Amino acid sequence: MNTMQSHIESLIGLNTDELGSQENLLILQQFLDFLNNGTLRAATCDETGIWTVHQWVKQGILMLFKIGKMIDMSGNGFSFFDKHSIPLKNLTLSDNIRLVPGGSAIRTGAYIAPGVICMPPMYINIGAYVDEGTMVDSHALIGTCAQIGKNVHISAASQIGGVLEPAGARPVIIEDNVMIGGNCGVYEGVMIRKRAVLGTGVILNASTHVFDLVNQTILKPNGGDPLEIPEHAVVIPGSRAIQSEFGKQWGLSVSTPLIVKYRDEKTDAKTALEEALR
Repeated sequence: MNTMQSHIESLIGLNTDELGSQENLLILQQFLDFLNNGTLRAATCDETGIWTVHQWVKQGILMLFKIGKMIDMSGNGFSFFDKHSIPLKNLTLSDNIRLVPGGSAIRTGAYIAPGVICMPPMYINIGAYVDEGTMVDSHALIGTCAQIGKNVHISAASQIGGVLEPAGARPVIIEDNVMIGGNCGVYEGVMIRKRAVLGTGVILNASTHVFDLVNQTILKPNGGDPLEIPEHAVVIPGSRAIQSEFGKQWGLSVSTPLIVKYRDEKTDAKTALEEALR
C-alpha cells in the first residue's frame, strides 16, 4: 500500500491530459481494483480502536472523477449518463451479496463484503467500505468513503454522509453491531462506536452537541477530533430551550440528541436482526 500511496501522491496536481497517460491510467485502475476488493480503505482501525484516515485515498478518488468522460450508460429502457471512469460496480452471484431488485445501485470502488443485504432502493457510493452481515435498508444512502462495520443495520431512509460533497477531512465511521434507526442522518466525519443505537430521526454532524443523561456530560467535537458516540450508547432525538429573551418569549427550542441509556438485554431484544430475512 505504501507503493500505491506514493504513486497517487505523485499524481496530485497533474492536469487531465497528464493523468490520461497510459502509465497513469494503469495506476488509477489498480487503485480502483484495490478499492473494489477491500485491500485499500479510506480509513483503517488498529487493535486499540484508533482510526487512521488516509487522505491520499480521497485524492485518488477525485482523480477518477477528473479523468472521466461522459458516456451513455442507458439500458433496459432507462437513461443514464455518467463518467466512464466510475460506472456501477460489477457484481456476480459468487460475490454472495444480496442485492434485491428494485432500483438500487452500487458504484465501482465501493467494497461490499459477502453477506451484505441491500434492500431497494438504496445507493452506495465510491470509496465506501461495508463489512459482513450489514443490512442497507430501503431509501438509505452510504456516501463516499464511509466506513461501515460488521452486522450494522442502516434502517430505511437513513443517510450516511460522504467526504466529497461537501468536502470533508474524514469519513463517517460506523463500527460493528450498530443500529441506525429510520430517517437518521450521520454526517461530517461523526464516529459511532460499537453496539451503539441511534433512535429514529437522530441527526448528527460535526457541530452537534449530545447530552448524556446517564453520565451527566455533554459530548461534542474536540479540536480536530470528530463527534464520537460511545460504545453501547442509546441515542434519541430531544430538544433544549433557547435561553435568550426572544427564545423565551416565543417558547423556542433546538433539537438535541440525548443519550438516555446504555445498551442492555432489553435493547438487544428490540434491535435483534431477524436471521430468517438473511
